[in-house]
Amino acid sequence: MNDTTPATNSEGYRVTLIGGICNVGLIALKASAGIISNSEALIADAIHSLSDLITDIFTLAGFRIGRKGADANHHFGHGRVETFFSSITGILLILGGAYIALHSIERIRSPSLGIPGTLAVGVALLSVPVKEALYRWTMRVGRRTASPSLIANAWHHRSDALSSIAVVIGVTGAHFKLEWVSLDAWAALAVSLFIFKAGGQIVLRAYRELTDAAPGMSVQEKIRACALGIKGVKDLHDLRIRSSGGRYQMEVHVVVDGEITVREGHKIAEEVEQCLISGFPELGSVIVHVDPDEKNGDQKGSS
Repeated sequence: MNDTTPATNSEGYRVTLIGGICNVGLIALKASAGIISNSEALIADAIHSLSDLITDIFTLAGFRIGRKGADANHHFGHGRVETFFSSITGILLILGGAYIALHSIERIRSPSLGIPGTLAVGVALLSVPVKEALYRWTMRVGRRTASPSLIANAWHHRSDALSSIAVVIGVTGAHFKLEWVSLDAWAALAVSLFIFKAGGQIVLRAYRELTDAAPGMSVQEKIRACALGIKGVKDLHDLRIRSSGGRYQMEVHVVVDGEITVREGHKIAEEVEQCLISGFPELGSVIVHVDPDEKNGDQKGSS
């Protein structure tokens, strides 16, 4: 079994906490600057950052609980808790995208008569690199720890950066030409589509995991190639794979010569297991059963 180390888990907590602290600061900054500079777009962006802060809280809870090991009541660990929280983050992304889309359509139909102040541009420009840096850091840690909740939260950071870019485009355009005052609304509407897509992918991924869907054929073929590459393995069958908390749980039956000893069969099973562990960093657990080749005898061992 492959488990994340305390160091990588600690990094997951740290990136989420720092992201939450940054979001608190950005919410206050965007809201106050939006009111002062008369920028509806920046105020909407502040609300989007608020939803980002909420997902930070969900992510922290999901990551902390989901990283717990197996116990008497949870024989396969708590990985599905993390998947559940990642689905909530995906749903919040979709809701955030819907809010931005509806608000943008409303501003396109009834554009503001006033031109937002340049303060809105400065604050939005400050937000973009901060949120993009948080996206890259969170995504890197999420992939390293195979954490669906961290990966989902990373996309929330990216969506916040995109919505800030929309503010910059709109406010800057309005200063060039008064008729372009609704440009930020059109840009925000385009951004909402990216947010919808990211949220939908996260929810779909969580749904597949919660319903024990198997990974794609490319992963299954890689497993077959790994097992069949071990000396003594003649065939394999009954391959079963599911995902829990972003980590694979596998079970596979390998066919070996029915005349070998149980000890030899056990050794082959161990070699298959080591091959799978080495080939799949995201592997959480694997069970390898040994079945005899019926053509060569009926001796059977299992591991």
